[in-house]
Amino acid sequence: MARVTTTSPQGPAGSAFVRACRGLDVPHTPVWFMRQAGRSLPEYRKIREGVGMLESCRRPELVTEITLQPVRRHGVDAAILFSDIVVPLAAAGIELDIVAGTGPVIADPIRSRADVDRLRPITVADVDFVDEAVRLLVTELGATPLIGFAGAPFTLASYLVEGGPSRTYTRTKAMMYGAPQLWHDLCARLAEITLAFLRVQIGAGVSAVQLFDSWAGALSEADYRRYVLPHSAAVLGGLAGSGVPRIHFGVGTTLLLGAMGEAGADVVGVDWRTPLDRAAATVGGRAVQGNLDPATLFAPWPVVEEQARRVLAQGRAAPGHVFNLGHGVLPDTDPDVLTRLVDLVHTASAR
Repeated sequence: MARVTTTSPQGPAGSAFVRACRGLDVPHTPVWFMRQAGRSLPEYRKIREGVGMLESCRRPELVTEITLQPVRRHGVDAAILFSDIVVPLAAAGIELDIVAGTGPVIADPIRSRADVDRLRPITVADVDFVDEAVRLLVTELGATPLIGFAGAPFTLASYLVEGGPSRTYTRTKAMMYGAPQLWHDLCARLAEITLAFLRVQIGAGVSAVQLFDSWAGALSEADYRRYVLPHSAAVLGGLAGSGVPRIHFGVGTTLLLGAMGEAGADVVGVDWRTPLDRAAATVGGRAVQGNLDPATLFAPWPVVEEQARRVLAQGRAAPGHVFNLGHGVLPDTDPDVLTRLVDLVHTASAR
């Protein structure tokens, strides 16, 4: 099956991906996948052999190659910078490691005012490797847009306070409820760091950015509005004049989608739990992104096709739709299924 080209005479700004983010007409529904550059690709596993995650993120040539791998293999409509949400935390002076099979682990978790004061602002010089990688990628990608990204203040704070991944967010919520001023000061500082990190990527040439609030679904809407929304809004609002679309995504956020839309994104990412037509009615006239369940890719192809067509149909309810999964590509996913899915989305949605 022939793959639809992503080239555009207007460059990345005229691509199907950027146009869909802006709610403009497109030749086909654009598609990319969260975690498309990662463990599902044998070429990724090979190039990462013996190189730690943080070290991988600090090598511009390696970042460039890993970011380009799924674009070459799948023909997706956008690349996403290979990095990690804790990269700016390390740049801000936090001692941490990304442990295989566990995730980010913080050497000295943040629990006090003195701990918050350890977080310093970051500059371009602190993340010059990201600046260099983005510039290399923009040259290599040509008319294919590059998405930059960062973790949202709440998700970063949860790692810092818990010391690593959590199922209950007990320490995080204890700080929110028991020391609200400390919590807000921590998140405000993280918002500044995140905003600076995204501005570096935008300055280097990314065509869009995505703010990941991966763990916001652990909160009630009332808590989200009180303890999280102001800080996410500070990041997204700080990019209002940047000229690039802003995507906001979280997991388990069915009850939070309206509030997340209010945070100021141009596109709201939706996980697989909420139908896109329902999400479109909730997020206030914004474009949507998503939201095929990643586990669907392990089913027989007729099931994958049926579910993908359902997502495409529901996505038409929004001003713009970027096809994606409802979370990241699972490590054991067959890459050939992803390639086939890209072809299906392009051909089934061709205008």
